[in-house]
Amino acid sequence: MPSQRLGLSDRLRYLVARARRIDVGSVLERAKEASEQHGKWTPRIVIDMLWSAGFNNVGFQDYIDYDFAILTRSERATYMTHPVSNQLSQKYDHPDYRYMFQDKVEFNRVFSDFLLRDWMVVTDGNADEVQAFVTAQKTVVTKEPVGQAGTGVHRYHAAEIADWAEFHRGLLERGELLIEEVIRQHEDLAAVCPGTVNTTRVTAFFDGRETHILAMAQKFGRGAVSDQMTFGGFYTMLDENGHSMGPGYDSHAHVHVKHPDSDFVIADFQLPMIDEVKAFVDQVARVVPQVQYVGWDIVVTPDGPVLVEGNWGAGVYENKPSVTGIRTGNKGRYRAAIGF
Repeated sequence: MPSQRLGLSDRLRYLVARARRIDVGSVLERAKEASEQHGKWTPRIVIDMLWSAGFNNVGFQDYIDYDFAILTRSERATYMTHPVSNQLSQKYDHPDYRYMFQDKVEFNRVFSDFLLRDWMVVTDGNADEVQAFVTAQKTVVTKEPVGQAGTGVHRYHAAEIADWAEFHRGLLERGELLIEEVIRQHEDLAAVCPGTVNTTRVTAFFDGRETHILAMAQKFGRGAVSDQMTFGGFYTMLDENGHSMGPGYDSHAHVHVKHPDSDFVIADFQLPMIDEVKAFVDQVARVVPQVQYVGWDIVVTPDGPVLVEGNWGAGVYENKPSVTGIRTGNKGRYRAAIGF
């Protein structure tokens, strides 16, 4: 695939916007965190963080999350970062089609064949239908159409609802307009955390002919409705065969050799049905080919993978050297597939 460099004008606009938004206090806080963890001089880290952000497209949180304070220049160059990922999203995800991914109701309509679960939309006057759906399912998940990082996701049990008219009214008032059947995950995922549906983030690029898997991360929850970090969740990177590359971690300096609730050794995790997962991602990537760069959230069930959502702003999941001992990232895969 021919090289397609990210536009210089896009990068300059990003740098100007980034400079205007710099929170000096936040930078100092992160620098102190890295200093304490790696035994480096704080002022030197501050300078390095600013230089990396301005000239190497490294977000401040990227610098902390991927232990840039202990990496060489060549090792840092192997890591995908959020600013670069954002530029790829802007370049390869057509604006006219992004709404299909931003609105969860629209996403379910477009990708209905790949959800493999029941769902419905809350509207004025359909309280009886909501009651029938929730009663039949016993437990449901509701979602606000627009949200990220697990915000706007809730779980309800039919047995705990006393007033169905009030329940329906509350859903409308809070904007929880999408109701879904709870996904039944594969026993290998339930063995780690049975109380949360644990999703696999597969970042992929569709070049018009072939789907390239760029990175895979397995997220684990703590029993809450979502496995996102805002709910106490964490992740581990997976290799190309779906095996964990080491302990789990998050962006809050928490490292989990074992799952805190099940004592499952995270480094022992193997994603089941990895071949089916790859084939599934190739299928969903072709549904809206105008949105080429996507972070797909899927769950492996006893019957195969199902789709949770697709993120046109794919975000970044990467290896953490101080946790895994591996000092390289996935940027090479991105470059080989996309050609930037």
